[in-house]
Amino acid sequence: MVEGSMTQGAGQGPVVRTDTVRDFRVPAYVQQTAGFGEAPERFGDAAEHFGDAADRFGDTGEPEGYTPTQRDLPVINRGDTLQVPVPDQAPAPEPSGDELGPLYVVGDVHGYLDELLAALREQGLVDADGDWCAGHARLWFLGDFTDRGPDGIGVIDLVMRLSAQAAAAGGYCKALMGNHELLLIGAKRFGDTPVNSGAGTATFQAAWLLNGGQKSDMDRLQDVHLQWMSRLDAIELEDDHLLMHSDTTAYLDYGDSITSVNDTIREALTRNDADECWDLFRKFTKRFAFRDQSGPEAVRELLGAFGGSRVVHGHSPIPYLLGEVGSEDGADGGGPQVEGPHVYADGLAVAMDGGVTMAGKLLVRRLPLDS
Repeated sequence: MVEGSMTQGAGQGPVVRTDTVRDFRVPAYVQQTAGFGEAPERFGDAAEHFGDAADRFGDTGEPEGYTPTQRDLPVINRGDTLQVPVPDQAPAPEPSGDELGPLYVVGDVHGYLDELLAALREQGLVDADGDWCAGHARLWFLGDFTDRGPDGIGVIDLVMRLSAQAAAAGGYCKALMGNHELLLIGAKRFGDTPVNSGAGTATFQAAWLLNGGQKSDMDRLQDVHLQWMSRLDAIELEDDHLLMHSDTTAYLDYGDSITSVNDTIREALTRNDADECWDLFRKFTKRFAFRDQSGPEAVRELLGAFGGSRVVHGHSPIPYLLGEVGSEDGADGGGPQVEGPHVYADGLAVAMDGGVTMAGKLLVRRLPLDS
């Protein structure tokens, strides 16, 4: 069992959903919370450009005036990628001795604690009480635990608790750094401190609010959560799968090996420099590097540098990769139909963000997908 401070916040009272759960509108408290300065006015016009963002974002270069404080979830045209159906798999039997257990990955959670617990139970990884029951199994979270959904701190507390329980059982539960972890760290550390965004003045606080920051998460955020997030790896190789959060080649900017990338990013966060942290957040907000004709080449560049035969990532919701986007408020009676991971880029990339924030699906799947 972990210490009380590691699990505090998990399992608090019933979650009350807000209007921000299934859309990307600025929460009402943006205009209510003191100390946020004029940030909402500075970035309020960003929402007006949401519809045409598809032609302006990605790894092909940043347009003049680009800032990650804009909502950056554009819809791309259907036909850019190929959906490969992947059947659900039942949990494998627990191995004996020191044998490695089956490998599972979890896509973006974004505060949806109830959905996460249900998906983990479906795969036989936790029991009815939400405790680890998978023995030697290995579980990797691909990042983005908070923002947009109702209980981001509860999600972090759960992952921390499962990490301790899995280790005690001979398996493990680990997590990667997502861009929303960087955003939450920055909002807590730097608040309204101006940073050089490359397109004028920006602040972490304004960016966090505009991208789904939840006041309830900030109120419950403790030093133990910040320390845990700051120590997360950015990229890892597991069973020939290169695991990362963002579908970007920006990882190559931080080193030529997995160890050097992870060390460089941790050291940058340790220096506690607002501009340096903003640049890190900005780079890992990029997306769509693996789509279109140049996608397979981009994946091969990453695999050549870091190893593995397939990239597995979160960050870009599958409904956007497929052009299947429901209404922002779910008024159409149903969200995007996501049945499983999205395999694309000549089969070299697997997208795991099922779009839970837009009434899609929170994905937990066993790797390899085609076994």
